[in-house]
Amino acid sequence: MKRFALSTLSLALLGTAGVAHAQSSVTLYGVLDDSIQYVSNVGGHSLWNMAAGNLQGNRWGMKGSEDLGGGLKAIFQLENGFNPNNGALGQGSRMFGRQAYVGLSGDSWGTATLGRQYDPVVDLVQPLTADNYWGSTFATTGDVDNNDNSSRTNNSIKYASPVWGGFQFEAMYALGGVAGSTGSGQTWAGAATYATGPFSVAAGYIRMDNSSSAAARTTWTGTSDATTPNLIPSPYATAKSIGIASVALQYVAGPFTFGGRYSNAQYKPDAQSGFGTTQKYDVGAGFVNYQLTPAALLGLGYTYTHGKGDANATYHQISLGGDYNLSKRTDIYLVGAYQHANGNQRNAATGALDPAVGSVADYSFASSSDNQTIVSLGIRHKF
Repeated sequence: MKRFALSTLSLALLGTAGVAHAQSSVTLYGVLDDSIQYVSNVGGHSLWNMAAGNLQGNRWGMKGSEDLGGGLKAIFQLENGFNPNNGALGQGSRMFGRQAYVGLSGDSWGTATLGRQYDPVVDLVQPLTADNYWGSTFATTGDVDNNDNSSRTNNSIKYASPVWGGFQFEAMYALGGVAGSTGSGQTWAGAATYATGPFSVAAGYIRMDNSSSAAARTTWTGTSDATTPNLIPSPYATAKSIGIASVALQYVAGPFTFGGRYSNAQYKPDAQSGFGTTQKYDVGAGFVNYQLTPAALLGLGYTYTHGKGDANATYHQISLGGDYNLSKRTDIYLVGAYQHANGNQRNAATGALDPAVGSVADYSFASSSDNQTIVSLGIRHKF
């Protein structure tokens, strides 16, 4: 009798596990993007190198959901970033540096998630920009406005609404985690988007705070990664806060996709910062894509970046791209950009104001002159 009861219990547990499995899903996915790249004017010479992650950052990840009933689901995502040329971890050598979150999603009320995540501006505004199609080569100089997703946010709480008649919004807050100083290192952001037929528009704002300090800062330690590892904004890693407002729109007309955007990024100092005047960047950009065939896409973009305040410089960048799908999961691409700079920019190493140099997008290759060209021939595979 005892053995029969145990057998019955075992069968019941197996049956329960089968039901749970049927109502759950886990997906393993990834992207491998690598290229041969040419860069002009690096230390007075041309550079040929291997460059990974031009169109998309290299990654592998897992995401899944569990149906809890009544339209409610538990969801999670773990996403690792890496360099396929040397196997090194990305995003500060984090195991899951791209994303790591868990949350709940409801059909009628939206999605709430906790963990390391992209901010609402990245979620809703960036998809309408050229970076969504062509990646880093079409992005802002130094990624001063986070158009190329340099920043991710730790300790964050994010809410995304359902889509109501083409309208959606998101809000996020990240706790600094410092006892007695709630605002130290905090991040908050919000964005909204609206799409109707061929037209889409989105706007948002993110405010990232550095950790409070009684002594002079030497680096950025807020909950968000910020954008300061990149060449152009690197002198402002000791900023008290970074605020970025962005708006973008897109229109699709047959085989053509037209897009435009504007952003304003402000790096604000306090008494503990290593610079004394707010550095502002105004960015205006536009692009046009042409779907030549179902497998072939062509793109042209222009990006204007103007810095003022602590340092005054202007960067003009023209970008070109071609992408051809060999299959649904594999494509080859050729992308390139030319940039011309003028004015002056702060030198992160010496603190001096030096003549502005070319530096295409956020590749952080400092040109030995006021112009620079980058061309990448690559392959991307998704699984």
